[in-house]
Amino acid sequence: MKTVHKNVSRRNFLKASGLTGAALTIGYYLPAAANDATKIIHAGSADTLGVSLNAWVSIDSSGKVTIMNHRSEMGQGSFQVVPQMIAEELEVDLDKVQILFAPGSQDKYGSQITGGSSTVRGSYLHLMRVGASAREMLIQAAAKRWNVDSHECYAESSAVFHKPSGKKFTYGELVEDAAKLEPPKTVKLKNVEDYKIIRKPLQRQDIPSKVNGKAIFGLDKKIEGMLYAVVERNPRFLGKVKSFDDTAAKAVPGVKHVFKVQMPVFATTREGVAVVATNTWAAMQGRKALKVEWDDSGFEHLGTDQVYDRMKSDLNKPGLSQRTGGNAPAAFDKADLKVEAIYETPYESHSCMEPLNCIAHVKEGKVEIWGPIQGPDWVQSDVAQRLGLKPEDVTVNMTFLGGGFGRKAFTDYTYEAVVISKEIKGPVQVVWAREDDMTQGPFRPGATYGMKAGISKNGNITSLQAKMAAQNMDHQNPGADKTFYNGSTGEGFLQPYFESIPHYSFGDVPTESPIPVMWWRSVYSSTNGFAYESFFDEMAIAAGKDPLDFRRNHLNNDRYQALIDMLEEKTGWKNRGKKEGWGVAITECFGSIVGEVVKVSKNTEGKVKIDKVTAVMDCGWYVNPDIIRQQVEGSIVMALGAATKHETHFTDGKAVEKNFDAYRMPRLTDTPVIEVHIMDNNEKAGGVGEPGLPPFTPALCNAIFDLTGKRIRRLPFDLNEV
Repeated sequence: MKTVHKNVSRRNFLKASGLTGAALTIGYYLPAAANDATKIIHAGSADTLGVSLNAWVSIDSSGKVTIMNHRSEMGQGSFQVVPQMIAEELEVDLDKVQILFAPGSQDKYGSQITGGSSTVRGSYLHLMRVGASAREMLIQAAAKRWNVDSHECYAESSAVFHKPSGKKFTYGELVEDAAKLEPPKTVKLKNVEDYKIIRKPLQRQDIPSKVNGKAIFGLDKKIEGMLYAVVERNPRFLGKVKSFDDTAAKAVPGVKHVFKVQMPVFATTREGVAVVATNTWAAMQGRKALKVEWDDSGFEHLGTDQVYDRMKSDLNKPGLSQRTGGNAPAAFDKADLKVEAIYETPYESHSCMEPLNCIAHVKEGKVEIWGPIQGPDWVQSDVAQRLGLKPEDVTVNMTFLGGGFGRKAFTDYTYEAVVISKEIKGPVQVVWAREDDMTQGPFRPGATYGMKAGISKNGNITSLQAKMAAQNMDHQNPGADKTFYNGSTGEGFLQPYFESIPHYSFGDVPTESPIPVMWWRSVYSSTNGFAYESFFDEMAIAAGKDPLDFRRNHLNNDRYQALIDMLEEKTGWKNRGKKEGWGVAITECFGSIVGEVVKVSKNTEGKVKIDKVTAVMDCGWYVNPDIIRQQVEGSIVMALGAATKHETHFTDGKAVEKNFDAYRMPRLTDTPVIEVHIMDNNEKAGGVGEPGLPPFTPALCNAIFDLTGKRIRRLPFDLNEV
């Protein structure tokens, strides 16, 4: 896919997109005043006003439609659903739409971060208004040519028709006239029942290029005169370079430069030695020949046991309160029935199939960057600030991402490439080996949870206390207020529970550790969900209630009740077999609710096996059901790995697992049958890429308890040893 030049004028856009002749080009922008409505205008008017458009739709004289997208594509499907939304309202066939990457610029495009499952839910109404506006302008242009009322005309298949006469103009024939019209101030969007493209399981347009090798990922990108670099980084995160001997490294054919580099990681600095060569292999061989002496003084060298002992000790400390209602401790003391449990979740590597990489070219007062980047606007701002440049002097070009999961939204690897390019005074591609990717972090934070609940004689929760001890990602930032609570402590917990439980408290104790941590798919929901939904099961069993009925009785909300109805219907929950184990969990994050039921049994050897996972996704308004199923299936497999296969351990301050031989991934033979059902309702669009992950692990553990009577409170665990 192409990236539009950083100076996104109408001329540059048309040039980059390959459009021919006259074109109708419109888009939307967000006015500076927060309370002003989103406006749709011509690209030419945007140039005149000095504003840039968040998404452009352009139609040329051949009828070709091009969309400029300001978000990345890392497998979640934005390159399919964005054009699918535009094409629906524009009334064009999807095979006539191409999509281009926009460069990084928060000033121009608002937030460009691809995270929090936000691409559709954050902009779907704006995108559809752009498509509908262009459609109406083309209809107006046709009506003027025919000298008829526009209400007598309609658009279909890239053409405008006159109902009474049957006359027709193609979009290509109308763009020159339509480009002279002002976009309508209001447009009526289609009703759901009138959709022709949205809600259809259309095949993804990016898949063929990814299969035949034409798609450009970060590692595929090449620019003229580029050198290649790898970095020997301190394995203890905060350690420094004491000295290094580069004699043998420089003797490797192709090695051009060897020098010390520093890379900012939150409020700390990671140090290493860069080896730059004419090809990646030579750089790697030079790195192997390098001799480095590290200074690892002045900070803790923690192991896994020490970290978890610290977190468990922190659970005994007063927590920072995120959300409270009533008086949970007092209500717990008076409860008829008390339930308590502690849960532990591991540190995890992101382990994207495409390791980190980035190309940078630092010139006089200018910087250009290419790579697999989740947050191009963040990278632009970070580099500009560190080099003392204007943001517009930093161009950030996106490629496809071979997985991201939050890791490629961070700015450390991009700035490292900039530092190396500046040192060698030329373009360079910095490549992280798999071992770098797995051992350097930042990691998903491990966590411990202390849970307490009071239950009445009739089986209602009267008091619920949740305390998390874990590293707070925000506390790593420069100048962070470490007295501030973790705002994600309640993430994943169903919102109606706060209304049905009279006394509750959610808080955290920030555990201190030199291990760098950050977002991992579904962020804190991935660990919170295990603790909260496992504990809900424990409460249900203690109260003598069916686990699904117990949840239903605490959810006084029609939307959640409908989801439970579908779970019961699709799984046959009420007809569970006696030699089977069934577990359920329901979590909520990024605007979506997902319920999952896992069924387990024992194989002929008496080992637990997963027979089936049934998921019900309520993401409100949605675009492509196939992409939803793909994302939920992928989330479940990723959760399966984190629950039963892999974790990152630490010994003497260093990450232990360096590659997939030790950090084991689920295989096809480990993957159960997965069935995904999608709710239809009138709710706003929610996220899809992440919400399917949190409920799987607690549902699995609850199913194992139902089958074996063994309660799992620490992850990961081995299914063969249950």
